[in-house]
Parts: sequence; structure tokens; C-alpha cells
Amino acid sequence: MPIARSDGGELLRSLWPPLSHCRPRAARTALARVVHGAATPLLVAASLLVGTTACAGAQQPAVGRAGPPGAIGREARPRGDIALLQRTLDSLAAGHRGVVGYAVTNLETGEHIDRRGDETFPTASLIKVPILVTLYDQVEQRKIALDDPLTVLSIDQVPGSGTLQFMHSGLQITVADAAWLMTTISDNTATNILLDKVPMRRVWEKMEALGLPHTKVHSRTFQRFTSVAMDSSAKYGLGVTTPNEMARLFGMLAQGKAVNARADSAMLVILEGNEDDQLLQRYLDGVRAAHKTGADDQVRTECSLWYLPSRIIGCVLTKENVDQRWVLDNEPQLLMARMGEAIVDNWLVREQGTPP
Repeated sequence: MPIARSDGGELLRSLWPPLSHCRPRAARTALARVVHGAATPLLVAASLLVGTTACAGAQQPAVGRAGPPGAIGREARPRGDIALLQRTLDSLAAGHRGVVGYAVTNLETGEHIDRRGDETFPTASLIKVPILVTLYDQVEQRKIALDDPLTVLSIDQVPGSGTLQFMHSGLQITVADAAWLMTTISDNTATNILLDKVPMRRVWEKMEALGLPHTKVHSRTFQRFTSVAMDSSAKYGLGVTTPNEMARLFGMLAQGKAVNARADSAMLVILEGNEDDQLLQRYLDGVRAAHKTGADDQVRTECSLWYLPSRIIGCVLTKENVDQRWVLDNEPQLLMARMGEAIVDNWLVREQGTPP
């Protein structure tokens, strides 16, 4: 079954370029509907027109954003200073009360820096990206269809992120619906339903085939008893990866090598719909990104593909965080906000002329 209609694909190619550095919700939702074949071209065009208007300010030489005091705005920097960026990120990580690993890659130049890049970290909900990749791999093999019906049962409904936990048992959705919810609002119930269609061991096999042997999902969310690797579950929780492996996975998605160009483009559109902008994206409003976050008591994680003058991948994973408060300004979240800002500022320089 094809992932996107041909008419939607042509529309996507013709209307998306003006939005290259912004990601208004109306536009990305419309794009996702094209990918899933759920909107007419007229509806998509109207939604994109709204998004283009809303994003007009971001098309000026400087990309404005909301941020901390002293934030002024940005303009394109043709080439960043990767060595300076590494010193900045290492300084931030060294001052954190917890363990921090990161990987940053410039896909156009091949430049790469990392800290604890090959060390294993808990993923929390970041592991939902490998689940999404494996799902689309199965779709491309015609073993699953995006419009296959799924039934929400009470046994699947778990707490934490998401809205399906509040819906009535017996609700009918589709595979595409579940994939969107799992990725954009990190819906745990949607994840559990998809793991019935995409067995955990199959996710392992797909990641190993991509050369990512340390990236593994262990169990359904909030259901440790379903674990296929109980010892690893006890140590890492829902899933495990390394900063370098997750960065490579996002790089393959950007290059059409995770599944294929069509499927990977569809997944990136979904990842652009991510509603969680509290970590790496916090100070970057207006900068287009495909990203996924994860959070647990001692863990904060995120991997992002930023569409800057160069395509930049940044993955930051933390564990053993001392500050475990579930508040916006907890220590690991502020750390990651500053790290995300440093990465983007390396390629988008602040405007001069307006004092802090």
C-alpha cells in the first residue's frame, strides 16, 4: 500500500519549500494528512496558506524566536565553528548534576562531535522513533497497512502521556492514527496498541539491520511484565540506546535510508508534529525541526533534525538526574534548552543592534 497519494505528494513538493525554516501547526498537520491520504488537495492547500501567512515573519533574513532575556533573533551563518560548539556543550554538561551524553552531526559537511557517544542511556519515550521506523518498514513490505483498523481495549490503556487512556474501551482507530498519536503527543496507549502489530523483537531486528545494535525497546509502556529483556528493563526502563546510534537513526531518516525515501519523508512529517517543545526546542520557536523527546523521573532525552543552512542532527540524553521534579524549569530541562540553543546558534547567528 503506498504511503502517500501521488496528488498529495505533488502538492507537498510544490507548497512546502516556502516553509523551509518554520513549522506552523496548521501546515504540519495538513502535511501529515497528505501523507496519510486523509485530506483533499484543496483542504491541504488552504491549511498551508494559513501556515504560510502565520510564518511570514520567519521568512525574513532573521528568524525571530521567544527565548530568555537577551535573546535577539537569528540570521543564517554559512558555516559553524564545531570546535567551539563542542567546548560550549562540554561546559554545560560538566556543570550538570547528572550524566549527560550528546551527539551532533552536520549532514552536509560530515562534521560530528559527541560526548559519551557510545555509552548506553535510558531512552524513555525516545524509543518510540525506532518503533515508528519498524512500523513503516512493515508497511513498505505490505505486512501492515496504515488504514488497518485497531481497537482500543482497556488492557492497553495506561497512564502518562496521551489521550487514548481517557477514551472508551472499544474505540476504533487506524494504524496511521496510532502512529501520529505515539509520535506527536507520545501517547503511551497508542504505543502499546502498535506493539501488538509490531512485536518488540522485530524492532530489535530492524535496528540491528540498520547497524544500531544497542537500540532496543524492552516492553509495553507501564507494563514491565511484558518485557522481553527483564534485566535490561530493570536497568534502563522502556528502552535503551546511545547518543551516536540515535543520531545515526535520525541521519538515516533525513537521507531516506532508514526504510526508503518515501517512508522516511512521511515519518519526518510526523516527527515535525511533535507537540513537546520544552527541551532542546524551548528557546527555538520558529526553527523547523523533526524531533522526539522522552522523560522519566531520572531521565530526559531528545533527538532533533534541524533544517538550518545545513541539516543538523542533535541528540542529548541524560540519566541519573539529581533534580527529579516534574516542573518546567527543572535542571535537566533547562540544561537541554541551553544545549539546543547552543547547537542552533552555531549555524544561525544572533543579530546585532538590539541590546539584551
